[in-house]
Amino acid sequence: MTSTTAAASPRRVQASHWDRYGWLMAVVWMCFLIYPLLALLESSAPVGWIVAGWGALALFAVLYVVGFVRGLRGEGGLGRPPVRGQWTIFAALVVCAVVSVPAEGGQALSFLPFIMSFASYALTRIAHWATFAGAVIIVGLYAVLAENGPGYVTILAIVVLVGIVNTVSTWLIVRSGEAEQLGLELAMSEGREHVARDVHDLIGHSLTVVSLKAQLARRLIDTDPEQARRELAEIESLAAEAIAGVRSTVAGTRASSFDEQLAASGEVLRSAGIRTLVEGDATALSPAQGLTASWILREATTNILRHSEASTVTVLIGPGSLSVHDDGLGPGEGEGNGVRGMRERAAAAGARFTIAPAAERGTRVEVAW
Repeated sequence: MTSTTAAASPRRVQASHWDRYGWLMAVVWMCFLIYPLLALLESSAPVGWIVAGWGALALFAVLYVVGFVRGLRGEGGLGRPPVRGQWTIFAALVVCAVVSVPAEGGQALSFLPFIMSFASYALTRIAHWATFAGAVIIVGLYAVLAENGPGYVTILAIVVLVGIVNTVSTWLIVRSGEAEQLGLELAMSEGREHVARDVHDLIGHSLTVVSLKAQLARRLIDTDPEQARRELAEIESLAAEAIAGVRSTVAGTRASSFDEQLAASGEVLRSAGIRTLVEGDATALSPAQGLTASWILREATTNILRHSEASTVTVLIGPGSLSVHDDGLGPGEGEGNGVRGMRERAAAAGARFTIAPAAERGTRVEVAW
């Protein structure tokens, strides 16, 4: 755990677990290349074709893993444009399979499930359907026309099964991604509406009070100059508070992620003369958790600026948890709209929300999954 001021962006991990270990998913499936490997060991083809078959087999395995990892890290395929170079890798996989045919014979059909899966997950839906249909036709014709074709009916069944599984799983993945994106857009829209209400309420309340005090100061300026000066000082204080609140809220609308909101809140608090400490890493929260945490951090920041009279704020971030602790006056009587809004957002995200007096002084706001 590290401790820094909020003005600095939280440290980001250099590589995710998917980036470092995702290639293992592709390597595991290499065990099914045992069939063309055995065919090469038993092949009676000319030596030249056997050597070419070994080279094609090795190159096929390398290209498949490389293409899988590039697609994983580049986030291509599955409804998104393929990563640059993936079509070239796909063509090279097909060439490797064709080159293996003279030495391996019908066992070269074992390359087809790999080629089908690569097209399904790393390329486009059109490539998926075209490869699926092409693989079924090729294996079907071999099973019908080849001398020992009936023995490859099992491969035909495997090809059909792989095609169906790829079709269903990629459709589900794409639909899940679309649903998640829609949910995120709806949540962000609701967040903007919430911010708009905050700005409206803050400006409306502040301007009303400022207007009343300005009228009072104007009436008192001749009869009670000292009281008029006190009213003017309160007007100045109210205006500064309103400006800080608006800056905090507007900064929240610009922050598109938790780490950006963390930096924005730290900047606003620092401009108000409040020392801010951050302990933990923003990446400890998942993207979905970070969205809810951003809203709660923004609202907590606004409440601190409005009510706390704090001098120091500490933000603690852990796996699935966020805590905001100030050393101000402590929670007031009852719950305002801001606290109710935080509680509702946490409940909607399946998180536990608490607000209570801090151990020594001030208020502690916590959300945990």
